[in-house]
Amino acid sequence: MPLPDDIQQAIEKIMGGKEPLVLFTTMARDRRLFFKFFGAGLLDRGHLTIREREIVIDRVTAACGAEYEWGVHVAAYATKARLNEDQLTSLTTGGPDDACWSDTDRVLIRLCDSLHRRCSVGDDLWAQLSACYSDEAILELLMLAGTYRTVSYLVNSLRLPLEPGARRFSDVGGR
Repeated sequence: MPLPDDIQQAIEKIMGGKEPLVLFTTMARDRRLFFKFFGAGLLDRGHLTIREREIVIDRVTAACGAEYEWGVHVAAYATKARLNEDQLTSLTTGGPDDACWSDTDRVLIRLCDSLHRRCSVGDDLWAQLSACYSDEAILELLMLAGTYRTVSYLVNSLRLPLEPGARRFSDVGGR
């Protein structure tokens, strides 16, 4: 079924002529929800580098078991974010103390883990974040983690089929 022009244009802007993701066409069933979802995007040039952004997205989606979204992001952005296979494995099944991370990367992973477990950030972790990031960047990190937890709820609950060409958890040591 063809999509309305405004929705098609929004998808094409993100996909660059490639086949639209199942998540996007699923969300397009409801115009209001589609544009709310697209309007909340945090993939622009904000206060974070692409590497910082993708560490958070990959850790959050892996922690939520959202293989669909994790796989799309790893396939599209891991190389641009300079994330190697050891780091992808660590984001999926490891921890912040794995040898493949810098101290700043470890803070991001600890943030994701804290938010996943407690939906909050303790004072010590907040101090670590503040030593590395501006207040605006911390706010963006919190919003980014929350956004991708929501995306994880969607893709998991809707049981979206994995996208062709997307990475799989089993590609990096399984889950």
